[in-house]
Amino acid sequence: MATPTPSNSDNLLEIRNLKIEATSYPPGEPPRDITIVHGVSLSLKRGRVLGLIGESGAGKSTIGLSSMAYGRGGVRITGGEVLLNGRDILKSGRGGIRKIRGREVCYVAQSAAAAFNPAHKLMDQVVEAALQHGVVNRAEAEGRAKALFQKLSLPDPENIGNRYPHQVSGGQLQRVMTAMALCSEPDLIVFDEPTTALDVTTQIDVLAAIKDAIRDTGVAALYITHDLAVVAQIADEIMVLRHGELVEWGETQQIINEPKQDYTRDLVAVHQIDHSEKTATSAPLLSVKNVTAAYAGGVVQVLKNVSVDIHPGQTLAVVGESGSGKSTLARAITGLLPPMEGSIEFEGRTLAKRLSDRKREDLRELQMIYQMADVAMNPRQTVADIIGRPLEFYFGMRGKERDARVAELLDKIEMGKGFADRYPAELSGGQKQRVCIARALAAKPKLIICDEVTSALDPLVANGILRLLLDLQAEEDVAYLFITHDLATVKSIADSIAVMYRGEVVRYGPKSKVLTPPFDDYTDLLLSSVPQMEVGWLEKAISGRRMASAGN
Repeated sequence: MATPTPSNSDNLLEIRNLKIEATSYPPGEPPRDITIVHGVSLSLKRGRVLGLIGESGAGKSTIGLSSMAYGRGGVRITGGEVLLNGRDILKSGRGGIRKIRGREVCYVAQSAAAAFNPAHKLMDQVVEAALQHGVVNRAEAEGRAKALFQKLSLPDPENIGNRYPHQVSGGQLQRVMTAMALCSEPDLIVFDEPTTALDVTTQIDVLAAIKDAIRDTGVAALYITHDLAVVAQIADEIMVLRHGELVEWGETQQIINEPKQDYTRDLVAVHQIDHSEKTATSAPLLSVKNVTAAYAGGVVQVLKNVSVDIHPGQTLAVVGESGSGKSTLARAITGLLPPMEGSIEFEGRTLAKRLSDRKREDLRELQMIYQMADVAMNPRQTVADIIGRPLEFYFGMRGKERDARVAELLDKIEMGKGFADRYPAELSGGQKQRVCIARALAAKPKLIICDEVTSALDPLVANGILRLLLDLQAEEDVAYLFITHDLATVKSIADSIAVMYRGEVVRYGPKSKVLTPPFDDYTDLLLSSVPQMEVGWLEKAISGRRMASAGN
């Protein structure tokens, strides 16, 4: 559904009937060209923020990057116009485009850690574009950078630029990247999922800092995300995309409260799954008892006297920010990081601390599903081979017996045997995660550790994965240890919750008890930091934080 954009001198950016293609390389077949953006048009005025939202593959980042005349991953802009400040930058030539990027339009990536050079100080990288384009001299550029550091609420703004990327936190580095984009005073910034990889407690600070910086500098922005609740806090308008086509475009208030298209209504209506808490009626399946674990030969203590239980057929959600020890707890349970102190019991027997010392049956009964399905599967193996490997390893299944069980598992994850011969590259993000779930189920485990398995997925897809996990739990009576920093996910799937902070369990018990006030300070901060699909929520949340801080 492409909407023609009329020419308007007030528009900083106009994209008209944009068409973008890429080359697909199906295994065993000749390459073929595919269209990934189908005639999309948009416009953006100075000082305004347009949110681009949609599921993976919707074309959000591809369209956003076209405003820089750039195609990532070999994609090609094959039709349409991209007018920035009234001129079609697609006709500017390589030299003209080089003058535009970093000066008139800048880019803020999802992973700041991957975008910075670890060998150079932050200040050198923040001022680089301004110096390269001759906008200001070194002293003026550093003055701008320090002012931006202060505007973005970075600690010690006069000196933080002397640090290297690894010497600041993820949230701080994301704000430094925003300062880098603003330093050359561009007309347009493309924000590409800038808070997706952050914890909710950090995300709210970064969102507030970005919003303040946009308001104070008057820069226009494209804000790309799959989280409608997040974009509702930043954007003046929202454009909903799907399969490279425009679904709906309107003022943020209208999209959130009065969506016109069915797909938009589905996005807005993604709601918490009504999962009734189950009460433990039997002995724990897994007991973690007073576990302390450390890295660097015992020097860096990451887990401190942690004790939790998981009961058969139930879900324990472990929640906390990055560095709280969630994933380290999973590593200790699986034997990848042997505990220094304490023990881990499974069905009443003490597990060997090291993975290499555990019996094959121990390995079979305790499986794991990882956050990034892309890197958890061999790209050269078919779905049948990926799911079939544990069938061969644990049960000796071969040939028709194995193929029949693979087909059965594919039906369980609601994909069907037609996917058996596909490769990971031919699957969507949600399908890849479903295959990883099937691979874990193939071992017939009693406990599955799910490490942030929905955090990289779009809301609609993530909701489907959570429902699938709950259905499989009811059928198979499998228990889950569900690691996440998403409180909405916790409410949807958990029976009990352990809140971790700096390696310790600070709140633990049944879901109903943990989520009922009074709260400790950290749990209260977590719960109050989950974005709501409400225009103005960010300002209320920040105001609430300030009042709480003043009260203390």
